[in-house]
Amino acid sequence: MKSAETKWYTTWFDTSFYHTLYKHRNFEEARHFMNALTSAINLKKDAHILDVACGRGRHAIYLNDLGFRVTGIDLSPNNINYAKQYETSTLKFKVHDMCEPMDNQYDAIVNLFTSFGYFEEDSDNLKAIKTMAKNLKPEGTGVIDFLNVNKTIKNLNPSEIKTIDGIKFYIKKRLDDGHIIKEIDFNVNGEDYHFEEKLKCIDLDTFERYFKKANLRLLSTYGDYNLNPFDLENSDRLIMTFSHQ
Repeated sequence: MKSAETKWYTTWFDTSFYHTLYKHRNFEEARHFMNALTSAINLKKDAHILDVACGRGRHAIYLNDLGFRVTGIDLSPNNINYAKQYETSTLKFKVHDMCEPMDNQYDAIVNLFTSFGYFEEDSDNLKAIKTMAKNLKPEGTGVIDFLNVNKTIKNLNPSEIKTIDGIKFYIKKRLDDGHIIKEIDFNVNGEDYHFEEKLKCIDLDTFERYFKKANLRLLSTYGDYNLNPFDLENSDRLIMTFSHQ
C-alpha cells in the first residue's frame, strides 16, 4: 500500500489522484469570486498579485485574464509544472514554500480555497501569516479564503464513497485534537492507496490573533463567494481581507 509521508501535503497534493477527487470544483464560481473580490479590494489593473499555494493555477490564470500581473507559488513540483504551460510575460509560476519570503513585494496576496492550516505546529501557521506580511506592500491588501470551521464541524460527514473516473474513493472524516482529519482510501490497477488530509480548525478569533502578531489588521469578513457577510453559524466560508496596521 502506498501512503502519505509525514508531511501529508507534500505527497497527496503532488499526485494526479488529488486532482481527480476534486475535479468537481466549480470554475464558474471561482471566476465569479475573483471578479467580486478584485472589485471589493479595489485592485488597479496593473496590480501585481501573489497567489500563495496556487495549486495548478486556476485562480492565477483567471486573474491574469482579468489584466493583473500574477505570480503563483506552490510546494508541489507537479502542480507548478502543469501551471507553467499557461505562463506569459505577466503570469509566472514557481515552486516555493509559503513560509519563506519572496524576493519581491506585491500589491495583493491571495490564499484561496482552504490552502492554509496544514502545518503540525501552530507556530508554522503564524510564520506563514508573517511571511505574507513581509511579501505585502505597505499599502497592499491580503486575502485568505478558509472554511468556516464552526459550521464544518457541526455538519461533518463521517463516511462517504465517491466514484470518479472509475476510481472508488472511500472517505472518512473525524475531529481529532483540534484538527479535521480526512482519510482517503482507493485502489488503482490492483494497488491500494491511502492518503490523509489534516486541517487545523482555525476560527476567526485565532486568525485575528495571527494578524495581530504579524502587525496586520483585519479589514473585512465574508461568508461565501458572493461576498455576503460572514455568519458564524450559517456561512460556508470564512473569507478575510487584511492589510498592514
